[in-house]
Formats: sequence, structure tokens, C-alpha cells
Amino acid sequence: MSAKDSGWDEAAWADLDAATRRRALAARGDAAWSELTRSARAVMRAYTTSFFIVSRFLPRRKRADLEAVYASLRYPDEVVDTFPLDADARRTRLKAWGDAYARAFGRSLRENLADGVPCFLAGFVEVARRAEIPRAHYEAFLAAMRRDLRPAPFATLDALIDDYVYGSAIVVGYFLCHIYGSATPAQFPAALEASRELGIALQFTNFVRDVTEDHRRGRCYLPQDLLRAEGIETPDPSDPAQREGLVRAVHALAREAETRYARVSEAIGTFAPDCRVAIRACIKVYGRLNARILTGEGFPHGRASVPMREKWRALPPSKYWRVPLAYLER
Repeated sequence: MSAKDSGWDEAAWADLDAATRRRALAARGDAAWSELTRSARAVMRAYTTSFFIVSRFLPRRKRADLEAVYASLRYPDEVVDTFPLDADARRTRLKAWGDAYARAFGRSLRENLADGVPCFLAGFVEVARRAEIPRAHYEAFLAAMRRDLRPAPFATLDALIDDYVYGSAIVVGYFLCHIYGSATPAQFPAALEASRELGIALQFTNFVRDVTEDHRRGRCYLPQDLLRAEGIETPDPSDPAQREGLVRAVHALAREAETRYARVSEAIGTFAPDCRVAIRACIKVYGRLNARILTGEGFPHGRASVPMREKWRALPPSKYWRVPLAYLER
């Protein structure tokens, strides 16, 4: 079920926050955390089929932490992309979210919930405390969300990575690395670097999948040097004269993603053993989406996707039983 089909408008988010807060504050001990992650799991299940499926192969505690992090990222992204708000209202929502994040550190989950901190922000702060995620990483994510409110072109691939992808995806990779853990303490820096590469790869795949949709929002994530090499100054996916050049630019960025997926595959041993199945599945599923784009699916004819049967083939057969159980769960 897509997010649109399941009714995730701003009012639905507010209702979910209120219901989760009420249940969590009424619960005893660790049950408060269970209430929060149950709602976070519903958010992930509604918004992302691929990531929800591959995350089922994580150990229970790490999976719950990932779900809490995902929900804390999803709401700001919806503010920027989906809710029918003007630019000032979007800025106001993001500022309120950022202010709540700033005051949430140094307090317990229950204290934050009682003080009115949004539930999923309170959940992220709890994960960050236990997993030792630097506070600045989430601040970088919010900065990337604010940048989407004032779209501007990126001169080069390096500028795209440094000025946007760092906050939108690299720090998300860092969040997950802190949750996953490394094979040994000495390998944590290498696992962080692999997480950086995976974050970039996933974001590039999303960019090349969503060229037309992003254009409608007034955004372009294809670097200007790639476009100018094709004789394009102002990209317009609806212009037939630009189609071939835009396709070549899209494929160039998809090949960058492909290179990074390969690097992460080579570094899989740096991650904790109990997370490697999920990481491999993520690389396979999104790598297949990237490959479909490189072979001609998607732009300019539509939005590329991986059929469910292909997603299943990317998963370890011995773990199939976990997926239907996750969808049957209330």
C-alpha cells in the first residue's frame, strides 16, 4: 500500500502522534518504547516496500531502532514534498521540528513525550543516546530538508554530494551504521565509510528514478556539468529535444551509483555479522532498480520500479517467512 493510498496527510500524522503518546505514557517501563516503535513500524510499512522488506532480516532490537529512525526522517520529508503547504508554512513546520529536536537531548524518552516533543523525534533521540549517534548528524539532515525549500542547481557531482547528499543520505547511512555496528571496534571507521558509499548510491538511484517528479517540484539533482556536456543549460524533461541528452546524464549518475553499490558489497565484512543479510538484500534490491534504469526503464517514459517477484529473488530464501508475518502484524 502506498502512503497516498493509506491516507498519510498531515492530520493523520498528528492523530498518530497523539495516539502513540497516549499509549506510551500510559505504559510501564520498556513498554513505552514498544508502543513508539509499533507506530514507527506502521510508518515504514506504509511508505517503503523495499526498505521495509529488507529490514525484516535485522535482529529485533536493531530493527526497532531502524524503524524509529526512519519515522523521524519521514515526517520532515513529507513536510517538504507532500503536504499541501506554502513555502512559509513548510519553513514553520521544519523550524518547529528542529526546535523540538534541540530541546530533546539530555532527557529520557518519557520526559520528552510528557513535554510534547513529537513522538518520533523522541524515539530518534532515544536511539541516538544508546547508539552514540552524534547530535550534528540529524541537524545536517534537517539542513538538507531546508535546502529543498529553496531549490538551486549543483555545479558538479562533488558539489551535489557535499552540499546536499551529505545531509539527505550520508548521515542517514551513519545513523544505520551506529545501529548495525561493526564486526570489530577497529573496523567501525571502515563500516562508516561503507555506509557513506551506500547512502550516496541509494540517493543517486532515487535521483535518477525521480527526474520528472523532481522537475515538477522545481528541483534538479543532475549536476550542471553533466547536463552541459549534453548541451543542456535549463533541463526540461518534457522537451523532446533534450530527451537523449537527459537520458545520458541520468545514466551517468546511475553508473556512479552502480560503482558505489559494488564498493559496499566488497566491504560487507566490516559490518556486524547479524546485519549483513539485511545490508546485502538492500544492495541487491536497490541495485536491481538502478540496473533497470541503466537498461532503459523509467525516464523519460515513466518511473522505474522493481517488481515484487524480483525483490523476492534478492532475498535469502531461508528468511522468506519473516516478510508475510511483518505484513500480518497489526
